[in-house]
Amino acid sequence: MTLRDKLAAQRIYILLGALFITSLVVSNLIFQKFFYWYPFNFEIFGSKLFEISVGILPYPITFLITDLISEIYGKKRANDVVVVGIFASLFSLLIIYAAGNVPATSWSYVNDDTFQLVFGNSMIAVFASMLTYLFAQFVDIQIYHFWKRLTKGRHLWLRNNFSTWFSQFIDTFTIVFLLCSFEIIDWINFKGLLVSGFLFKVIVAACDTPFLYLGVYFFRKRFHLKVNEEIDLL
Repeated sequence: MTLRDKLAAQRIYILLGALFITSLVVSNLIFQKFFYWYPFNFEIFGSKLFEISVGILPYPITFLITDLISEIYGKKRANDVVVVGIFASLFSLLIIYAAGNVPATSWSYVNDDTFQLVFGNSMIAVFASMLTYLFAQFVDIQIYHFWKRLTKGRHLWLRNNFSTWFSQFIDTFTIVFLLCSFEIIDWINFKGLLVSGFLFKVIVAACDTPFLYLGVYFFRKRFHLKVNEEIDLL
């Protein structure tokens, strides 16, 4: 690769990393709100399909980005983005903690009680959720590269979906467990939310596969990469 190509690849990598970190931090800050999507009139363990956390909305972006980075830049670069995401998440919690400990003015649109209700009462849960999600990302990257080695760079759809499904189950189970443990939601909703959240992520993972193919095609054409060839930024 020419120097110009490497610089272009570096800029794209930084952009992908920025999108990942933004989606990661936002998803872990908004996950306490739940919404519903009822494509079918169906219940699982007493919960409607689908009643899920809004934190799930940025998830497709994050796993799509790490899979794309894994495919094009390699395992180390994908892990680097996740590590940076850990620091970004911890720093965001530090800012929230500081913001929660300064007094609101009498005319503040968001008073201290409202702020504490959203952020302060569940700081441990948010922290645990962030670490759980990042662990799921590491698992996703490991499984992705296991299938990549096994298939010698072929069958992109296989490693994209299999890695995401397994890691998403770990993430969904842990987050719902934490929400119930910290009494943010009732235990009676645990099974239904677990199944709904996981099924939703499985559907989304299948739907984002064409976008991964499109991204890989773009990179291979732009940087003249062969199948299973990765970009070395160093």
